[in-house]
Amino acid sequence: MITYADIYEAARRERYSERLQPLPKNFLREVAEYLKEKKQLALKKDDSFADVVLKTKKQIENAMTSLKEIIRRRRKKILNLILVAAETGISRQDFENMLDFEKELFENLMKEVELSDKKIELELRGEKPLEDSANQLVVFKEDVGSFLDPEGNEVGPFSKGDVANIPKQIAKILLEAGKVEVLEE
Repeated sequence: MITYADIYEAARRERYSERLQPLPKNFLREVAEYLKEKKQLALKKDDSFADVVLKTKKQIENAMTSLKEIIRRRRKKILNLILVAAETGISRQDFENMLDFEKELFENLMKEVELSDKKIELELRGEKPLEDSANQLVVFKEDVGSFLDPEGNEVGPFSKGDVANIPKQIAKILLEAGKVEVLEE
């Protein structure tokens, strides 16, 4: 079980290092359990525990502040890694220290930066930039596994309710199969 000292130490390590610091894969879940436990303790209304309740409330407040600092600093480091990766082509630096949702954020932002670079390159060559009209905005009506787009890139998987901008020819196939609903034409 994680403690307040563990959360504080993680924030301190993140604050004083330029690199992403390793966190346990279940860090957020353990922090959530810690906060839940402390909140239950803080709800007790016994006068004999008044000092303990006040101390617990302050610990909850400080733990939340530290957690927000950890997330903010890690996001900033990930954004810096994306900028470095876009310039150098090296995109795996500190990847092993990212939590799963951070890896997903990194990959999604890298794809967007690469797409932006392609559009800039086309524009500089005097060619027509990639048009968004080649894609269709859809919402998934059911879970759909991953598939390859026309360029051979893996897309997905998608869960029911996900919104995605996918190639029109794939959107048409999924629409005919009743798996998606078109959001805009």
